[in-house]
Amino acid sequence: MTDLVLARHGETTWHVNNRYAGSSDIPLSARGRAQAEALAAWAGDAGLDAVWCSTLSRAQETALPSARAIGAEPRPDERLREIHFGEGEGRTAAEMERLFPQRRAAFVTDPVTHHLPGGEDPHLTVKRAVSCFDDIIHSHPEGRVLVVTHTTLIRLALCHLLHLPLREYRRLFPSVRNTGLTTLRLSGGHASLIDFNVPPGAAAAHPLVPREP
Repeated sequence: MTDLVLARHGETTWHVNNRYAGSSDIPLSARGRAQAEALAAWAGDAGLDAVWCSTLSRAQETALPSARAIGAEPRPDERLREIHFGEGEGRTAAEMERLFPQRRAAFVTDPVTHHLPGGEDPHLTVKRAVSCFDDIIHSHPEGRVLVVTHTTLIRLALCHLLHLPLREYRRLFPSVRNTGLTTLRLSGGHASLIDFNVPPGAAAAHPLVPREP
């Protein structure tokens, strides 16, 4: 079995306006860089075997201190990039409601069937994410791996792996905090949710969940 510890990247310079970053390459803010260092403080004692990350700079900036903390290099992978939001890229919810109100309303009702205009189909996002997870498991069949990625990808992957309706990802998981830790235990094609959205400081205060013999 393999434990994947999914972490959202640190805060970006678009965070204050809550803009949809998607596949746009937005850097970390000063607070985001501090969050990355706090994540690294957890990582150094977390029993990690590797650090994988999205190729977007905000994820790589977040992953690098944690990789250094375990004496490794981060492994970037395109499949861990955030979903592309099409015409929603760089815009706030209010801006989308003004520019394409009907499409935005349909997205809020069902963000999978009615993903944002010009954006990536969430089913394809799940397919590439799970493909990457499978390769991580193959590389670390008994390991514990930190995966620094993005909020929508995390929520979609959780729904898929836990057999929850994909269209409910925004309702079931309304928020993923920056550098929040979500641990999945994957074995024999099955997934168990060990932790969800835990701040690194809180995770450091509790021992690892033991594996069953």
